[in-house]
Amino acid sequence: MAMSSIFTNIVISNPKKAEKFIDALEASSLDPEWKPTTPVKPPLADIEAIRRLMAKRVQRK
Repeated sequence: MAMSSIFTNIVISNPKKAEKFIDALEASSLDPEWKPTTPVKPPLADIEAIRRLMAKRVQRK
């Protein structure tokens, strides 16, 4: 979806369509919270682990 579509003004003059729009907004808010499909690895903080990782990178080239 284009970013500009988020900022579009919506004018609904038909009360039935307005009710359907509000119902759709409410239904979408009831969706379960998004969860990543793969686990997220924490960033490396250990100096020795970072050195080992960088050493592997240098050896590949």
